[in-house]
Amino acid sequence: MKPNQNYATGHPSPAAGKILREGDVDPTNVSGSGKDGRITKEDAVKAVENKNVSSTTIPQTPVETAPTLPKMVVSGARVVRVEKMSRMRKTIAARLVSAKNNTAMLTTFNEVDLSAVNELRKKYQDKFVAKYGVKLGYMSLFAKACAKVLMEMPDVNAMIDSNDIVYHDYVDISIAISTPNGLVVPPIQNVESIGYHDIELKIKELADKARNGKLTLEEMKGGTFTITNGGTFGSLLSTPIINEPQSAILGMHAIKDRAVVVDGQIVVRPMMYLALSYDHRIIDGSTSVTFLVKVKELLEDPMTLMMDL
Repeated sequence: MKPNQNYATGHPSPAAGKILREGDVDPTNVSGSGKDGRITKEDAVKAVENKNVSSTTIPQTPVETAPTLPKMVVSGARVVRVEKMSRMRKTIAARLVSAKNNTAMLTTFNEVDLSAVNELRKKYQDKFVAKYGVKLGYMSLFAKACAKVLMEMPDVNAMIDSNDIVYHDYVDISIAISTPNGLVVPPIQNVESIGYHDIELKIKELADKARNGKLTLEEMKGGTFTITNGGTFGSLLSTPIINEPQSAILGMHAIKDRAVVVDGQIVVRPMMYLALSYDHRIIDGSTSVTFLVKVKELLEDPMTLMMDL
């Protein structure tokens, strides 16, 4: 006989009745699924469970209308956004990973006293601006110092091509420029033979184009060495990553007044840490250290640099 779903409720089995009494559930509110609508043990267990769930449900009355509670503000929301990488960011990421995986990269450090450079800039800045329409910055001085030493130490200016080493009798220095879309490194050609004002004007031109998204592919190609200046963002020390297929990159950093010993006396000088990351497959450790020391010496006595001594 088919169970009568309309049978009057309230007829539990003995076991079901016990469960309902202990759960404080009125049998008349329970529909039985047993024969002739009898309330089974399973029906009773489900009825007690439903009662317990209902009793713990939070009233849906809005908090702000409750007379005894203040309006509550939810804070600390955890929001996650997912955005696709831009083409430039993907290219930058691929190049950085390639440099880490495909070169025997090491970094050597030194520090430079920029007292003489600061004095030179202070003394000749107005005349430089009046004649060339651009300031004499640190970057042109560092670029010229690097170019001079690179011409003397061709290994640092070379690059590996399969089983060959490619040497250059010129210095094209890539300058790292930060843009809203990422870091770009367009090169300045023939730094060894152009003037300081030419370098400053070219840096300004490339930076303006980079930040306006107007750099051409041709302007991005090439370079035999790279300089990056994390000091503009406050970096005190870092290990820059080689700009493949180049073999070395110089990292400039923030200038900080520090106590140093000069001629046995403790003095305060404007100091900058320098970092040279290099590919050990082509550049020996002694070569990298010597390169950095030579750059340091030129910057600490910039007149030898300017007079090409």
